[in-house]
Amino acid sequence: MTRHDVPGHVAIVMDGNGRWAEKRRLSRTLGHQAGLRALRRTAEHGARLGIHTLTVFAFSSENWNRPATEVKRLMELFMGALDKEVKGMHEHGVRVRFIGDPSAFQPELQERMRAAEDLTAGNTRTQLNVAANYGGRWDILQAVRRLAGAARRGEIEPDRIDEETFGGQLALCGTPDPDLFIRTGGEYRISNFLLWQCAYTEFYFSERLWPDFNAEELDRAIDSYRKRERRFGLTGAQVRERANA
Repeated sequence: MTRHDVPGHVAIVMDGNGRWAEKRRLSRTLGHQAGLRALRRTAEHGARLGIHTLTVFAFSSENWNRPATEVKRLMELFMGALDKEVKGMHEHGVRVRFIGDPSAFQPELQERMRAAEDLTAGNTRTQLNVAANYGGRWDILQAVRRLAGAARRGEIEPDRIDEETFGGQLALCGTPDPDLFIRTGGEYRISNFLLWQCAYTEFYFSERLWPDFNAEELDRAIDSYRKRERRFGLTGAQVRERANA
């Protein structure tokens, strides 16, 4: 596998931590801890392969509806991970960025998130986007509200708003759209993740629960991606003609 065969941006819905724990008669918290180790493995292997951007769905805006005890443990795990993992990521040239609405998190957690972003802001080897309290519909609505406000203030003409202008108001503005979307856990839906950005993304669904996801499964997903022809609305003949030009 060469670097030219590897997607530049991979988005992952890390599904199955709770089911993984339940199958082993463990607490769901231990499942989330195992999921964190899987994220570390995946990020490290992705960097070796040449994946420049990894965006992971850590906590959706709908996850607040889970049992209060589980949400509390998730927040504790989140803070612990920031304390333990960010320094190592920084040493390996990883830039950490959070997307989503941080206002619902406790001030201490918000401060740690900002500190992680500040510490790693100058890194260029890999970018890790962590979607926390994020939802694709929320993302789109925030963009609409910002542009509506700009139009009301006379800063932009509504008929001048195009896809590029709109995309510049989204959470991942300045980042190329995902080339490959991976969801683990045997579910076949995107669950309100990066709805705008995944318009032309290739999808790969894995039966493995997220804590069991490893380098071999990432390689399998990328191998599937490499076999596809990304046409972006063109015909196959047009794509091949452009590739040979």
